[in-house]
Amino acid sequence: MEPIKVDFSDGGKKKSVRSVLIPPEKAGIKIIINAVVMLLTAAVTYYFMLPPMNVHDYRFYIYWIIVLGSYVAAAFVTSGAFAKPEYVPYVKRRALIPGIIAAAVLLTVLIGYLSSCPFFRAKALSKVLDIPEGNFSDTTSIITSMSNFDNVPLMDAAAAETLANKALGDFGTMGLVSQYELLTEDSTQINIVDKPYRVYPLKYGDIFKWFLKKSDGIPGYVKVDLNNTEKAELVTTYEIKYSTAEHFGQYLERYLRFKYPFDIFGEISFEIDDAGNPYWVVEKIKKTVGLFGGEDVEGVFIVNAVSGKVDYYTADELKNDPGITWVDQAYDAELLIKQYNYKGTYSGGFWNSIIGQTDVRQTSTGYSFLAKDKDVYLYTGITSVTTDESIIGFFFINQRTKDAVFYSTSGGTELAAQDSAKGAVSDYGWEASFPILLSIDGEPVYLTALKDSSNYVKSYALVNARQVKSVSIPDNPNSTETKSQLRSCLENYISSNTKANGEPITFNFDDAGDAPDDTPDETGPKTLTDKGKVDEIRQQNVDGSTYYYIRLEKSGKWFYIKASVADGLVLLQKGDEVTVTYQETDEKTLIPADAVTVTGAASAQDNAQSSGDTPANDGRPEDPENPENPENPDDQTPAEP
Repeated sequence: MEPIKVDFSDGGKKKSVRSVLIPPEKAGIKIIINAVVMLLTAAVTYYFMLPPMNVHDYRFYIYWIIVLGSYVAAAFVTSGAFAKPEYVPYVKRRALIPGIIAAAVLLTVLIGYLSSCPFFRAKALSKVLDIPEGNFSDTTSIITSMSNFDNVPLMDAAAAETLANKALGDFGTMGLVSQYELLTEDSTQINIVDKPYRVYPLKYGDIFKWFLKKSDGIPGYVKVDLNNTEKAELVTTYEIKYSTAEHFGQYLERYLRFKYPFDIFGEISFEIDDAGNPYWVVEKIKKTVGLFGGEDVEGVFIVNAVSGKVDYYTADELKNDPGITWVDQAYDAELLIKQYNYKGTYSGGFWNSIIGQTDVRQTSTGYSFLAKDKDVYLYTGITSVTTDESIIGFFFINQRTKDAVFYSTSGGTELAAQDSAKGAVSDYGWEASFPILLSIDGEPVYLTALKDSSNYVKSYALVNARQVKSVSIPDNPNSTETKSQLRSCLENYISSNTKANGEPITFNFDDAGDAPDDTPDETGPKTLTDKGKVDEIRQQNVDGSTYYYIRLEKSGKWFYIKASVADGLVLLQKGDEVTVTYQETDEKTLIPADAVTVTGAASAQDNAQSSGDTPANDGRPEDPENPENPENPDDQTPAEP
């Protein structure tokens, strides 16, 4: 037996063993496969993630880390390193270059963050928004005077959404009930001819309805008149093909990304011009502080929602081009709030925002909008960070031009005003909406809408902004006349409040004639007639009353009339010739009829003519949103006769 030989010449130290690279079989082909996987990952990730190829956006770096990681993962899989550890050194060698690139990407992100964070760039961040101080008593610039009711929003976004959903009931007469829903996250408060509106784009009810309806596009949008608590219009004269509710190439952000691969997109808002044409307004973002900080709007892309035509306007052009003054939201509210909070927090430096907090300010909870001239202004209260129980002023920012002004005043916050208004009508159980700020004889006052549990506006309250415990409501809060409610509320406020200096508030009620007028036009609408064959007829039961809905050939208009004044229509059939008498109206899709006279085929039947028994609101059903069909109570679609 040979003796065992042991070599201790290295002093007993363990020799360093160099890893042996063992390539897998067909290593060259597998490298190609790994590269193909990486390219496919890059294409698919780009299609769905839609990152800008821009070093100022975090998504750019996340995208490349995903792409590089896909190559390494593919190398592990194709080499079989998970099952055969001897291939691991080979895979590590192949992952060296992607790993170095990924490390460089992460280092860039870290440096970029440090170059933008408030700790190092507090002063620069505080200068992103310039906001001079103005005189609150000078109401000619921004503050809306209470004497002009026409441009005062009389409901908040929640109440407007309730009306908009109710307007969707008009789709029932078009055979499109339940096919579309409101796209509330992209709704926008806009200004049309100095009056406030909120517009709602639509989306498909679900992916299956998109497959069925995508070739026709989305049939329009809903427009809510914020100065009229009962007016919402379903506009169906447009076929919207490009939307945030679309998919694939017509999905709005993807459509823009393929055209502008290097630009950073901000918020997307839906707007209409003064003629009613639908557009998408998309912010183009720039970073002004370091690599990632100081976000601001460089310009906007305006996309025609029907044709897809894209126009780009810089921030300067938005201010000076008279052809695009209809644009109301070039600067998103949340962005402007963020910019002000940077200014209010870091004007004294980073450490002052933490220690001492001298003159450190922040916005109060919530914000609202006011219409002024052709623009919409964002406003909110400003509080001290040491106490948020009271305000030290308000700021207003033009959402198209970014022109801003701060008004210094003392008083209660908007939330405190809401609580006071709610308490004044506690017997009714109403809620108070987030208030808007108005001026009465140069004095700040909150106007809040009082809503029931269904989000319908029932009344209003005026709250003294300096003394929020002083609340005025109409003498008859249950009145259905908006004009009388506002006037009564205003009279009660003036009689129970004074200016800050103790002087009485003066107000000329003759100047308040711009309030919404509840009385009909003395000249009255014109009486019109339409003749034609019946293309479709339906019935619907609303609150125990039956209504007939009739669509005529060629014109495509739908008319409706109460059965009690049109009992002869029970025998009406498709193809019968009729003459419809109705009043001239702005309504385009669902028109109340005064009389329906059968002139052909069924002429022996009783003529259905109107009488004095006309339902309220020009004969229109009071609640078409929730009809009760006696034949099928679970189905809200009007039943066929």
